[in-house]
Amino acid sequence: MDLFERALLGVLITGLVAPSLGIYLVQRRMSLIGDGIGHIALTGVGLGLLTSTQPVLMAVIVATLGSIAVELVRSRGRTSGDMALAILFYGGISGGVFLVGLAPGKSNANLMAYLFGSPLTTTEDDLIVMAVLGAIVLLVTLGLRPWLFAICQDEEYAKVSGLPVRLLNLLLAVMAAVTVTVAMRAVGLLLVSALMVVPVAAAQQLSRGFAGTMLLSMLGGVGAGAGGFFLSLRLDTGTGATVVLTAIALFVLMVLAGPLLRRRKRVSNGSAGEPPEWVLEG
Repeated sequence: MDLFERALLGVLITGLVAPSLGIYLVQRRMSLIGDGIGHIALTGVGLGLLTSTQPVLMAVIVATLGSIAVELVRSRGRTSGDMALAILFYGGISGGVFLVGLAPGKSNANLMAYLFGSPLTTTEDDLIVMAVLGAIVLLVTLGLRPWLFAICQDEEYAKVSGLPVRLLNLLLAVMAAVTVTVAMRAVGLLLVSALMVVPVAAAQQLSRGFAGTMLLSMLGGVGAGAGGFFLSLRLDTGTGATVVLTAIALFVLMVLAGPLLRRRKRVSNGSAGEPPEWVLEG
């Protein structure tokens, strides 16, 4: 497998996995949590470069611990979720830059690759890690969809129903950390949150049901990943940024096309009987 195939597969895995987790974050109105975890994962990257260990592994460990800490603080109400997220933002990125500055060789080039993505540097080992972690995220987000949907919609009702809310919240936080790590090579730590949220926002323009929105957002993520990857090769631009811009373009297209498609659907549903009032008026 050559470097282009590895890069494309890495981007496609990211495009598939990120929205599958992002839809839960959008439901909980925590769309920016990916940014916070991405920042703290940078500390793990810096620690890996400083200790000459695997940066991806260290990023998984540090991001997971950080996401668990934030969830525990949020659930116990000692401070607001926004405050915890702010600490994650500033402490994580500052710690990462500080540790990279101490690392042998001052690996600023490597740091930029982790921040903004560099899929063409994806090795076979990186791809295997991405595939395994991505499969774990999909197993959780798809396999536990009814439970995760319940806690995102109404946490108190989920508690009354007997669901393990604390455990599910922690699991969701850990999956967010894993997703950030999966996307690190493809789109970068600073852009991963966009790939979690934008395909979901685009899918919401066409579907109101949770399952339908989830499926469309995953398809949109894969489409934006593939389209952005090939466009970046053609234009010689940064892959991560191009993928995100492609996803945003898809969102704009759905915003413009969504009302038209819904109008056609209403016309089709009303054609079997008496036309809807708005059709008669038009």
